[in-house]
Amino acid sequence: MAGSAHAALTKMPTDGADTLLMLMGSALVLLMTPGLAFFYGGFTRAKNVLNTMMMSFFLMGLIGVLWVVIGYSLSFGTGFKSPFIGGLEFMWLNGVGGPLGDAPLADGFAISGTSFALFQGMFAIITPALISGAVVERINFKAWFWFCLLWSLLIYCPMAHMVWGGGYLGSFGIGAIDFAGGTVVHIASGVAALVSATIVGPRTGYPESVRPPHNVTHILLGAGLLWFGWFGFNGASYFAAKGAGFSFLTTTTSASAGMLTWCLIDWFKNGKPTAVGAASGAVAGLVGITPAAGFVYMPQSILIGAVTASACFVAVQISGFGGYGGTKKTMLDESLDAFSVHGVGGTVGALLTGILAAKELVPADYFPVSAELLATGGNFALFVSQFKAVLITYGFVGLGTVIILKGLSVVMPLRVTPQDEERGLDYVAHGEDAYEPMTS
Repeated sequence: MAGSAHAALTKMPTDGADTLLMLMGSALVLLMTPGLAFFYGGFTRAKNVLNTMMMSFFLMGLIGVLWVVIGYSLSFGTGFKSPFIGGLEFMWLNGVGGPLGDAPLADGFAISGTSFALFQGMFAIITPALISGAVVERINFKAWFWFCLLWSLLIYCPMAHMVWGGGYLGSFGIGAIDFAGGTVVHIASGVAALVSATIVGPRTGYPESVRPPHNVTHILLGAGLLWFGWFGFNGASYFAAKGAGFSFLTTTTSASAGMLTWCLIDWFKNGKPTAVGAASGAVAGLVGITPAAGFVYMPQSILIGAVTASACFVAVQISGFGGYGGTKKTMLDESLDAFSVHGVGGTVGALLTGILAAKELVPADYFPVSAELLATGGNFALFVSQFKAVLITYGFVGLGTVIILKGLSVVMPLRVTPQDEERGLDYVAHGEDAYEPMTS
């Protein structure tokens, strides 16, 4: 349960099976980033596929180092004694070599501190990568580098601390629950994507030119890798081998429901179910169940997958990329629908968590304020808390992203020139082409 963790250390012995779950979960979540690279890369034009994939893959280096140096400490430290940010005591992971602590947030867990730090680092890597879907095919890679570095420090780390590190939004604050990243990962990245697309501006020739996916097989491969990795994303967030199968089950059940729902809507609306729709529905179902994976039973997980996929389908129709089946009724070039799927899906999932969470699955030992809300006010009280957390996340992430991008625009161009955009960012940014001869 991601919201139950803390970085203070204790001499409590570790459990090998629990720590192994965390290590395997870390590997699975890391695999999601290359999976996302394939998923996004399949949607773009052939001359931009390497650049699109590098926008995700590169973060395994940048954020992987940043997390060790300071990110983990800002997220899960306590030195600043703040409900909004951690501290500096765990820089370079200093002092994180023993078991996870027995502070109220972690009492009863027997995983090693290093495995927890590793696991959380994988979340930090993929979150800014999700934003890239909003600005592909025109953003300056240097600007992308600095944006991801600053956004991770100034937005992601405070969000992780507020929700999972004992801060303001979580079960030791206003009482919102987020099993594996509905607010921290999906709403945060979705809102940042929406803001980024607005500030960076549309691609040249948008929306007149039709830009179908250049490789649907990449999209299916990416979606499959994401689904596989999501077992670590949600399943290992249980933090204990015994009982983790429950969150594994709700995860795949919601994904299945999301895929089925999207395909059926596609079939009814357009006369045929598409491969892109199947991939999109599965991802939507995975996003929706993320905040609820350990708090709901199987019927509720199916409902979350179906409702989330339906909501994301509607969002894509309003402002979606043509490859998703959208009709582009807005001028906003939110290219690969990071907001329409992750922002909308995360929002729906977070709110449904409040409505559908089972009292017996939200133990007071780990979620004291949330359990109290359920006990005294029922699911409506928890829903109100979830709604507050969603609003605060929208406001904090939205404003913070605006400030970062506006600041960067003063010292460097946020996007490439129209000539470079026409040539293709694979060659312009990396000196390489994905295919020979290059096609568009």
